[in-house]
Amino acid sequence: MSNRESWKMQHERLHVKHRGHEAMHAEMVLILIATLVVAQIVLVQWKQRHGRSYNMVTLLQMWVVPLYFTIKLYWWRFLSTWGMFSVITSYVIFRATRKPLSCRTPRMVYKWFLLIYKLSYAVGVIGYLAIMFTMFGFNVFFRIKAEDSMDVGVIMLFYGLYYGVMGRDFAEICSDYMASTIGYYNIGGMPSRNLSDDICAVCGQKIFVDIDEEGIIEDTYQLSCNHIFHEFCIRGWCIVGKKQTCPYCNEKVDLKKMMNNPYP
Repeated sequence: MSNRESWKMQHERLHVKHRGHEAMHAEMVLILIATLVVAQIVLVQWKQRHGRSYNMVTLLQMWVVPLYFTIKLYWWRFLSTWGMFSVITSYVIFRATRKPLSCRTPRMVYKWFLLIYKLSYAVGVIGYLAIMFTMFGFNVFFRIKAEDSMDVGVIMLFYGLYYGVMGRDFAEICSDYMASTIGYYNIGGMPSRNLSDDICAVCGQKIFVDIDEEGIIEDTYQLSCNHIFHEFCIRGWCIVGKKQTCPYCNEKVDLKKMMNNPYP
C-alpha cells in the first residue's frame, strides 16, 4: 500500500469516527449564541433597573481582574501604573466621601480626573497613531521593526482606554457622594447661610485676591443669577451632575450652554 492510499484510508477512518459531530457542533454554536443574547438582555435590564450596582460590579471587575493577570504574567510596568492610579484615586474617593465635605474637595476631585482624562486621551491618540504608522509601513523609514512599533501602539492604546474608562467611572462615584452634601442651600431652596459677594460658594475662598494675598487665583464664571465662581470650582460642580442649578441660591441656570463638557 502506497503512502497516498494509506493517508486516504486514515482520512476515511477519521471521517467515520467523527460522523455526526457536525450536527453537535452546530447545536453548540446555537447554544452559545442563545446564551450570549440572553446574557446581553440580562445585563441591559440590570443596568436599567439597578444602574448603581451594575456600575459598581463592573468597575470592581475592571479594577481587580487586571491585577491578577499582571501578577501572574509579571507585567510590572502595568502594575506600577495601576498601583499609582489606585493609591491616588483611593485617596480622592476618601476625601469625596467625607461628611461634612471640605470646601477644597470638589476642586481636587475635578483636577485629578481632569489630569487622568488628558493623559489617557493623549496616550490613546499616540497609541492609535503608532498603529496606523506601522500599518502604512512608515516604521521602515525609521528602521523600526513592525512588531516593536505595533506592540508600543497596542499597549499605549490599551492604557489610554483603560485608564480613561476607569477615571470616568470613579469620577461618577465621587460625584454621587459629593452631590448629596455640596452647596449652601437647604431642602426648601433657600441658602443655609449668607455669603458675601466676593466669596465662591463652592470652595469658600475669595473670588478676587491681591498678588500678595493668600487665596485662589484663576479665571471666574458668572452665572445668570449673577453669582460668580472660580473656574475649576464651577467645573467641579458640573461633574457632580449639578448642571442646571446655582451652587449658592439653587436658581435654575443653563450651565450646559456655558460648558457642554466640564473637561475642556
